[in-house]
Amino acid sequence: MATKLCARNLDRISATAHVPTYDRASLSPGILHFGVGNFHRAHQAVYLDALFETGADHDWAIIGAGVLASDERMRQLLEKQNFLSTVVEQSADKSTARVTGAMINFLPPGNNAEVIRMLADPAIRIVSLTITEGGYFIDPASGVFDPRHPMMVADGANPVNPTTVFGLIVAGLRQRQRAGIEAFTVMSCDNIPHNGQVTRNAVTGLARLSDPGLADWIEHNVAFPNGMVDRISPATSARERDLLATEFGIEDAAPVFCEDFKQWVLEDKFTAGRPALETVGVQFVPHVTPYENMKIRILNGGHATIAYAAGLMGIHYAHEALADPLVRGFLEKVEREEIIPTVPLPPDTDLAEYFARVLERFGNPKIADTVTRLCFDGSNRQPKFIIPSISDRLKAGADVEGLALVSALWCRYCFGTTDRGEAIAANDPNWDRLVSVARAARDNPAVWLSMDDIYGEVGRSAVFRERFSAALLALWSDGVEAVLTHYIEARH
Repeated sequence: MATKLCARNLDRISATAHVPTYDRASLSPGILHFGVGNFHRAHQAVYLDALFETGADHDWAIIGAGVLASDERMRQLLEKQNFLSTVVEQSADKSTARVTGAMINFLPPGNNAEVIRMLADPAIRIVSLTITEGGYFIDPASGVFDPRHPMMVADGANPVNPTTVFGLIVAGLRQRQRAGIEAFTVMSCDNIPHNGQVTRNAVTGLARLSDPGLADWIEHNVAFPNGMVDRISPATSARERDLLATEFGIEDAAPVFCEDFKQWVLEDKFTAGRPALETVGVQFVPHVTPYENMKIRILNGGHATIAYAAGLMGIHYAHEALADPLVRGFLEKVEREEIIPTVPLPPDTDLAEYFARVLERFGNPKIADTVTRLCFDGSNRQPKFIIPSISDRLKAGADVEGLALVSALWCRYCFGTTDRGEAIAANDPNWDRLVSVARAARDNPAVWLSMDDIYGEVGRSAVFRERFSAALLALWSDGVEAVLTHYIEARH
């Protein structure tokens, strides 16, 4: 019978999993984190847990904070197990379990007063975020903060009782400014190009709607470091909970299963100090952009490349997609001919070796990363992971046949049926709009590229429009497998 995860059972659990050896009672908060999902618990929380294991920086523990109503379920699950999480790291041939104890509390959604009080507490020196690529209120095509978004307009009009993460951050900073308390650092851990700058634009842009003086203070006193984060951590289902109970004898209502690879590259720009994360593998650099471009274009762009082809072919898991010679051949050709050439070389990095490691990670059968997850939220992910590579290729006068096919596959997927005619369930916050446009684009492909908020200037390129139209019409006339075969076999 599996042992329930909680503080009093850690001695028993230590027989099959690494458990905290530090005294959790010695921890005090230093970080407030918005977005307590699988990625945060597999990444930032793991690094901090490892740091606490060294005996250092016990004043940097995490307090989670919920904003969405859906956050309450995670809060309740973690509270029942003393905010402990089991993280199962999986390579192709081995799995190991670790119980992390870096989180010490989780504030419920809806209690704005308590969240703002905590944000104003001098003990909180970093506010971190994993709120997904679509949570930053930016125009997808330009990457610029959109102050006209209804939620931003509402928070700007009612700054005392905000409803968004950025509204809460601004409210906390307002209290610190008025009390003469040093500002905290705001640290995005989301996969967005220039995520620190994007976060700065959102926080200061929202503040400027209600208090220009506060916005100026934030500009001069708050650090927003850019960072690159990386670890594949799929959603948890009954499958993972059962595996944990069977293989490790642990009953955890919300375990995290992830790959054995992780990476965090971060600019060393912090307002009020930081934990010594460099001692546990975080790489601090003056400028993160080269690493960020490498990861977002090669890895995230790679996921976007295989996602819709695999989805249309009825493939369920990412590792199964990579085992399919057409999907793998498509990925390798697009990456080597069109994506990797757009990536500036980061220091001490071999891009060919990096891509080889990406292929190995995608092919890890233990991860069971679903194609559905990779396909999710294309309206936010394509402008960040694929369209920048297209833009750079066009500016260089280079061909975009492969990347145009990636975009055409996304359009074909949004039509709502696979190549076999099976229905595709809604898989994007903007699904109804995408389906409508994709159906109009079946006979008039240019309609898809007219979504200016997604494609911007790229959608107006005659070269790209020609390549995209040819690809989409071929997908409808010949089917995915035939189009991929022709693309892979064609010589340039």
